[in-house]
Amino acid sequence: MMKDEFALQLNRSVQRHGVLIYAWVLMPNHVHMLVREPATGDLEPFLRTLKTGSAKRVLGSMRENNSPLLAEISVANGHRFWQRGGGYDRNTVSDSEFDEKVGYIHMNPVRSGLVERPVDWHWGSAKWWEGDREGVVLCVHRG
Repeated sequence: MMKDEFALQLNRSVQRHGVLIYAWVLMPNHVHMLVREPATGDLEPFLRTLKTGSAKRVLGSMRENNSPLLAEISVANGHRFWQRGGGYDRNTVSDSEFDEKVGYIHMNPVRSGLVERPVDWHWGSAKWWEGDREGVVLCVHRG
C-alpha cells in the first residue's frame, strides 16, 4: 500500500538525516509534517531523500501491480509522483503556534471525512501524541 511505503521511507529518512519529527499525517493526496533539523536547520537533504525514496518505492510497486494510476501521473519522460516545488514551509515561533500546528496536522483526516477522530487514522502521529506507542510506524519527538 502506498501509505505504508511512504511511512517506511519517512522513518528511514528521519533516521538517516537526524531530523526531529514532531507531528505528521499522510493524506490521500498530500502530507503534513512538523519537523526540525537540529544541526544546520537545512531540510533539503531530508526532503530529497524522503521524496526520491518514496517515489521509487511507490512507483516500483505501482509498476509491479500495473496500477491504472500510472496513467494519471505520466509525463513525457516517465512518471511524476511529487508535485513540482518545495511545498509550504513555515517556521513556528511560539509554543502556542507549535500546539496549533500539531492540532491542525492531526485533524486533517477528520476534516476530510476519512475518520471521526485523529487517533483512528493510522498514517500519522496522533496515536503517539495520545500515548499509544504500539504499532506506531514512526517515533516522534516533543520538545
